[in-house]
Amino acid sequence: MKTEKQKFLAGQPYRIFDAELAADEERARRLCREMNRCTTDDAHKETLIRQLFGSVGANVYVQPDFHCDFGYNIHVGDNFICNYNNVMLDIAPITIGDDCMFGPLVQLYSASHPLDPAGRRERMGEGAPITIGNNVWIGGGAVVLPGVSIGDNTVIGANATVTHSFGANLVVAGNPARVIKKIPRKDGSSADS
Repeated sequence: MKTEKQKFLAGQPYRIFDAELAADEERARRLCREMNRCTTDDAHKETLIRQLFGSVGANVYVQPDFHCDFGYNIHVGDNFICNYNNVMLDIAPITIGDDCMFGPLVQLYSASHPLDPAGRRERMGEGAPITIGNNVWIGGGAVVLPGVSIGDNTVIGANATVTHSFGANLVVAGNPARVIKKIPRKDGSSADS
């Protein structure tokens, strides 16, 4: 029989108040607290980011206050900029490509709970991965929900609530988020033509 952590790692529903998972969450909280106390030029901050996240590219910059559930389900590429007060609920994998920028107060929620009240009473958790392509800019206050993929070069407007996936080369905004326009090339044509 699988442990709750094995279920969790396999992407299956699991009991959220499991002792092994609670220890993993406490580890992440400790690393986040320590990382959030570091100054911008503190070399120890990079070490903490690499201990917290599952994988990390080069030139990763994370401002305080950063918070996550586990950390090891977060994977970021090169040249990632994460502004103040970001939250990543990494129940399922959160994968962020190269050259991405997040404004302040961005929230990525790969976590969910059952719609059935019996499942919630039993304190069951579940989630779905979030995948963010390369060269994506997510504006301040945006929320990305479980199971969403965002294509390369897309811009998510401030305070958008992203409830479903979007392709590449788009400007997306609103609640719920919708395509506002395609990103034009310098020659005036759309980026996908």
